[in-house]
Order: sequence, then C-alpha cells, then structure tokens
Amino acid sequence: QVQLVESGGGLVQPGGSLRLSCAATGSIFSLYAMGWYRQAPGSQREFVAAMTVGGSTKYADSVKGRFTISRDNGKNTMSLQMNSLKPEDTAVYYCDADEDSSYVLAGIAEYWGQGTQVTVSS
Repeated sequence: QVQLVESGGGLVQPGGSLRLSCAATGSIFSLYAMGWYRQAPGSQREFVAAMTVGGSTKYADSVKGRFTISRDNGKNTMSLQMNSLKPEDTAVYYCDADEDSSYVLAGIAEYWGQGTQVTVSS
C-alpha cells in the first residue's frame, strides 16, 4: 500500500516557475515507477511526465524542455520542476505510482494522490 501526497501548487504568472512535490509513504518507494498527470476544467486527465525505477524519463510533447521530473529515493519524494509556465498549464496536477511502469504511462497506476492546483495567470 502506498499513500501519495502532492504539494507545491499555486498561482504563478506566465513565464514563471513552480516546483511540485509528491511524498510517498507506506511502502518501498524505490520499487515504484512514478508519474505526473494533470486535468484542466472540462478536459480529460492527461499525461505529463514519468520516471521508471531505473531513472528513465518520458515527457508529454507539450512540456518537453520546460518540465523536469526527478525523484529522491532516500526521501521518498518525487518532484516536477515546471519552468516557462503557460496559461494552458493550468490544471490540477496528480502524482501516481505503480510497480509496473507501463501502468504509470497508461494512466492506470494503482496509487494516486489527491492533486494540487496550478494556476498560470497574469
């Protein structure tokens, strides 16, 4: 069993930066692939970024070059550094985790956080 809690969301101006964190408890963090998804009002949840147990990363085309996913297995945390933010990045951001990285990439991971709101607006 894994519990995930996101933090770090907020209001930021276009072009600004935010760093989201996902804290995991309840199991051996290093065994799980981790990812970030987001959902804007009236839209379906979409993939943002993921990192496998081995450290391989994958990003949505819309965030490549602007967002960076990282993890600290010693602290049981995962982060998403978001730079050059745009209004279209506004959404609730969720972290997810699963022992199977394909489930993380497919959006069907076993564990999900409650989400943190990111609003990009002037």
